[in-house]
Amino acid sequence: MTTHKPPTIDPVAAARWACVPAAQSPWLHEEVARRMEDRLQWIVQKPSAWLDWTPARGGLEAHALVQKRYPQAKAFVHEESPSGLAVSRDALSPAWWSPARWGSGTVQFGLPTEPVQMLWANMALHMAADPQALINRWHQALAVDGFAMFSCLGPDTLREIRDVYADAGWSQPHHQFTDMHDWGDMLVHAGFAEPVMDMERLSLSYSCAQALLQDLRLIGRNLHSQRFPTLRGRAWLARLHQAIDTELPRSADGRLILTVEVIYGHAFKPPPRSAPQSQTT
Repeated sequence: MTTHKPPTIDPVAAARWACVPAAQSPWLHEEVARRMEDRLQWIVQKPSAWLDWTPARGGLEAHALVQKRYPQAKAFVHEESPSGLAVSRDALSPAWWSPARWGSGTVQFGLPTEPVQMLWANMALHMAADPQALINRWHQALAVDGFAMFSCLGPDTLREIRDVYADAGWSQPHHQFTDMHDWGDMLVHAGFAEPVMDMERLSLSYSCAQALLQDLRLIGRNLHSQRFPTLRGRAWLARLHQAIDTELPRSADGRLILTVEVIYGHAFKPPPRSAPQSQTT
């Protein structure tokens, strides 16, 4: 990447997507969050406070898993849109009559006034128009020696759909996803230390093109700056369904196969470095 802003993301489209109401967390996001939560067993540090970044879309069930792992930690939730905040409040706030409303595990909504020891951000980074600015915000929210734990989509995601669009001569079906090495560079640029990145490829299977596309609409939108600029008709949609059914690889039992590359990362916030002096003794 020559700039910290992905050149293929339309910032207006990204802002519009951030405000789309999320009735529930996509099942793929919940699955990725479950795998990321399992990685917490390798981190010795136990946070006394942690911040969940946009769980309405990132994973409300996953929030409960992290809260169960750190039952004594204060939990904070930040949402970028009013609709996301409403969804998170409904899902994560105990009922008014529940004793949990006065317990240590009560969720507080909004950015904390004091730095936290862990920032949890599931499947948010690849949809940001300015990911470097977002990583900088994460760094500011963390206390010294705190750590960020995040996941996002990688470049191999939806490669089968890209082939379908290329064969048909259509514009790109999605914006370009960032490589994990570039994420590591941006973490260091923001002031993080010891970034650890890894990835895995998941094979999703679907009964038909309609089910596949319905799933993709829950996961995200096409934010590409050169995407088709107007609405398409039913004839084009029927052609897309036919192309997916015809060209995508199939499993042994005949189901359509779609690849998703998931990138996981974590990094610590080190103590600030002293400014170099003109003379040192």
